[in-house]
Amino acid sequence: MPTTKNRNLIAAQSAKNDEFYTQLPDIEEELKHYKDHFRNKVVYCNCDDPTISSFSRYFSLNFNELGLKKLITTCYKNQNFDLFSQHNQERAIGIEYVGEGHSGTSDLNKDGIVPLLVQATFPPITGNAFLLKGDGDFRSRECIELLKQSDIVVTNPPFSLFREYVAQLVGYGKKFLIIGNKNAINYKEIFKLIEDGKLWVGNTPMSKDMLFDVPQDYAEELVATKKEGSAYKIVDGVVKGRSQSIWFTNLDYPKRHEDLILYKRYLGHEDEYLRYDNYDAIEVSRTKDIPVDYDGIMGVPITFLDKYNPGQFEILGVTDRTNSSGLRTKKYSANDAPNYNDLNRGGVIRRGDKLEKKYGRILIRRK
Repeated sequence: MPTTKNRNLIAAQSAKNDEFYTQLPDIEEELKHYKDHFRNKVVYCNCDDPTISSFSRYFSLNFNELGLKKLITTCYKNQNFDLFSQHNQERAIGIEYVGEGHSGTSDLNKDGIVPLLVQATFPPITGNAFLLKGDGDFRSRECIELLKQSDIVVTNPPFSLFREYVAQLVGYGKKFLIIGNKNAINYKEIFKLIEDGKLWVGNTPMSKDMLFDVPQDYAEELVATKKEGSAYKIVDGVVKGRSQSIWFTNLDYPKRHEDLILYKRYLGHEDEYLRYDNYDAIEVSRTKDIPVDYDGIMGVPITFLDKYNPGQFEILGVTDRTNSSGLRTKKYSANDAPNYNDLNRGGVIRRGDKLEKKYGRILIRRK
């Protein structure tokens, strides 16, 4: 159980990770695979400052090409929007954009205030800016009302609230394309959606390094306390935050239905595929080593998910403490090993008298 001090440190780090801002090239590279999904749709970016967000910039630049019906962007308590500098307190803002020559809705958030026509600082897009009555939190009533009006949500939500954020999207039946930490795959709520075919990994390979813009004070802290390469990289003299982030979506795309080419064989090479001591499955430590001739259950790394074709494989669960897959054949006790609790967290390989726990694995079977 983490101490109060550790919990505070974790909370502080989560808050900083929530200030990772997606770069436009990463957005362009991923969204080019979904263009047909956006035609005549209302897109909502509900965690984005409309004056600086790369998501807002992407959709405004490509509004006509994508054939969007409307773009709505809202953010949490924007502090640096000169348009509203006459107000004495922080106010959350939003912008509704409906393309050139359109005025949009006169009172989008139903507060009796007709929005002002503004031109964002980049690129020069014209839209209806409006003040939010609340703080712009995606869980607030007025942001939920805007969510209800939308068809597709695209953003980089707060990492620390990822479970809650996805639950809201699923609860309201929304299509989405969002960024999250790779470790979110291990959240039971998220993996259940993957297992049920309600969420999957985006087109960008999970191995691709994603870099993010970060606030200046956090950039200085990274340079002072971390080694370059792990938590950050310096690109053209600018500190970029680095995190194990990937795309999550429920929008279909062509690569998701491409068969993974298999070339290795199990028969005649059984010694290369060790069997778990506590699961009726074999260990496959690299996705490319999945055998073409094995019809049983296999444990594969989570990076398998960016090559997962639901027509080729069936996901049965994961190796975890709770045995959520129902496929575990043995539960260890103190009689087996001093670290039995740790062993029960995953698949275990027996090597003579020694028990070796493997990294978390996804349990799959060929269709």
